[in-house]
Amino acid sequence: MTSPRMSRRTTLAGGAALALGGSMLRFESGSAQATWPSGTLQIMAPAAPGGGWDGTAREIQRVLTEGGLVSDVEVFNVEGAGGTIGLAELVSEHAGDENMLMVMGLVMIGAIGLNEAPVGLDAVTPIARLTGEFEVIVVPADSPYQTLEALLADFQADPTAISWGGGSAGGTDHLLIALIAQALGVDPTLVNYVPFSGGGEALASVMGGQTTAGVSGLGEWAGQIEAGELRALAISGRAAAAADATPEAEPADLGSSIPTLQEQGVDLELANWRGVVAAPGISDEAKAAIVSTFDAMVASEGWQATLAQYGWTDLYLAGDEFAAYLTEQIETINATLTELGLI
Repeated sequence: MTSPRMSRRTTLAGGAALALGGSMLRFESGSAQATWPSGTLQIMAPAAPGGGWDGTAREIQRVLTEGGLVSDVEVFNVEGAGGTIGLAELVSEHAGDENMLMVMGLVMIGAIGLNEAPVGLDAVTPIARLTGEFEVIVVPADSPYQTLEALLADFQADPTAISWGGGSAGGTDHLLIALIAQALGVDPTLVNYVPFSGGGEALASVMGGQTTAGVSGLGEWAGQIEAGELRALAISGRAAAAADATPEAEPADLGSSIPTLQEQGVDLELANWRGVVAAPGISDEAKAAIVSTFDAMVASEGWQATLAQYGWTDLYLAGDEFAAYLTEQIETINATLTELGLI
């Protein structure tokens, strides 16, 4: 599809001082002044409408505008290849455009390798990790496996004897089981992983006993866990705010009642996170303005309401810290996919 193009761009002078003024961030350098964004802020969702990246982009749009942080925000979609088509467009067509952002996440890292994409995330400007969803490992309610310890003991003894149902090959579900295998000293290539195109198919395989255990984002199977149809053996992490929750937590905070992998001796944490990057070649001042805007957004009541509405976990990490985290994620995921023979 043809995406909108910005005609007005502002290059911000070096050595600028940051100040929050009105609904825009203003930089002052001598007598010159510039604001960010200099026109309409555009956010690319590199996937079809209705998906997770699209939903995240539109919630960012809503909270930024309703909160008065940015006056004019537009969202557009560029579909295909796990977000790598949108990534290529961001790099090739929007370099230096300080009014352009793109939503992305862990899935894109794997898609770059799986699709042999010509452009990687090292070409963009990291802004922030925003939200995430932890993975849950489940078995049917009538499974003989009552604990993660028992399941993993049999997995270590004979990796091929335990089948795992989850999403697409190379996705977050598959990565989690491969990383667990690595943590246990099991050859990841021996993992008996059965990929499905959707959560419903994977759920049916677990419920029907076609696979020994299932793995998915917690939100996907929360209803079956709460109904007692599935037994949750572990969750792949826990948000800091939920770490002190008691087992008597409200059902809406189901994740706080499921023991983590780390609590059960597997030194591993993994979240299917989503974040935001900017185009390559933007100024340091523009990057600082964008990060400051997202600092304000995630602290707002509007964003906190969004997290509660969608059950998203707040995993905010911005600027250079996010850049370092992204580099580590790329190395870890690519190494794992290589060991699995997928890239």
